[in-house]
Amino acid sequence: MAYQQEQINPYTCGDKAQQVEAMFDNIAPTYDTLNHRLSWNIDKGWRRKAIKQLEPFAPKKLLDVATGTGDFAIQACQMLDGVHVTGIDISEGMMDVGRKKVNELGLTERITFEREDCTRLSYPDATFDAVTAAFGIRNFADLDAGLREMCRVLQPGGHLSIVELTTPVSFPMRQLFHIYSHTVLPVYGRLISKDTSAYSYLTKTIEAFPQGERMVDILKKAGFAEASFRRLTFGICTMYFAKK
Repeated sequence: MAYQQEQINPYTCGDKAQQVEAMFDNIAPTYDTLNHRLSWNIDKGWRRKAIKQLEPFAPKKLLDVATGTGDFAIQACQMLDGVHVTGIDISEGMMDVGRKKVNELGLTERITFEREDCTRLSYPDATFDAVTAAFGIRNFADLDAGLREMCRVLQPGGHLSIVELTTPVSFPMRQLFHIYSHTVLPVYGRLISKDTSAYSYLTKTIEAFPQGERMVDILKKAGFAEASFRRLTFGICTMYFAKK
């Protein structure tokens, strides 16, 4: 049975993909600053752990889905020898920020950005030997379709590494995270980004998104095998790893 995704939208006009694209275009100039401040820079360590899962397999062609401003793509290039990363997103505003960072770091030969709809990727089957996604899959308009596409473009034996924000399951972190995500995160996000809806929307997606064992089941139904998860930082973030 397919996962019945709760439809949470940032705005009121257009379908979800169009709204998410518009939202990320709006907050792109301040996204990096807010992301790092609101997570106290812990997000960099979460990405590092996700990339380290791939190190033993030495991938050379990596697809970074929902790449945003390219933080994961950049860290992957810095940690994985000889890898080329294709970062994809529906927001050109976010990727434009990423292109500037990549150019400043001299990584333009190793990282490319392309606009793609994650539910209808243009790449042939088995194009990449690794696929990653950091803090983006909960924004998919259709999670099942997006994961099936990620599996399709992955080579047999290739690996998927995901990190996603989640709701802690244990006391007192669950209660503390609820307070933080419903007060500090949306208010501070609104002040810095000037978008009154974006960070309230992002909080709702964290709470509604499947996590842990449920997400592992969804990954397996999408075609992945040996799927597993590991909670990080008291469950604020969850890391998933799977093999095609």
